[in-house]
Amino acid sequence: MDNQDKNEVLSRAVKAGKRTYFFDVKKSRNEELYLTITESKRKTDPESGNFFYEKHKIFLYKEDFEKFKNALSGVIDFIEFGEEPEEFFDSDSFGKTSNADDINDISFDDIDLTL
Repeated sequence: MDNQDKNEVLSRAVKAGKRTYFFDVKKSRNEELYLTITESKRKTDPESGNFFYEKHKIFLYKEDFEKFKNALSGVIDFIEFGEEPEEFFDSDSFGKTSNADDINDISFDDIDLTL
């Protein structure tokens, strides 16, 4: 068993069409539990014809669970019922975004992208 498997506490997969979502509970070095959510999508390399999996992962820590749940619930309700979600962000976060166009109005000039 490698070190990564040793830190995994619980894992659940949700198949959704061409995508699979993995919800993995892991334990940090200081014994704190956290959640990783991974989207995995099977793709084909057009040159070789071989399959590969494109993965996107987010890490969610315990102190952010309540904010995450409230925001997710609010936007899901908006999509399902067309109801404007109540204010679900606290004052130290980015705040409520009125529409999708506002999300795309981001400047990356101040971000150092060197690796």
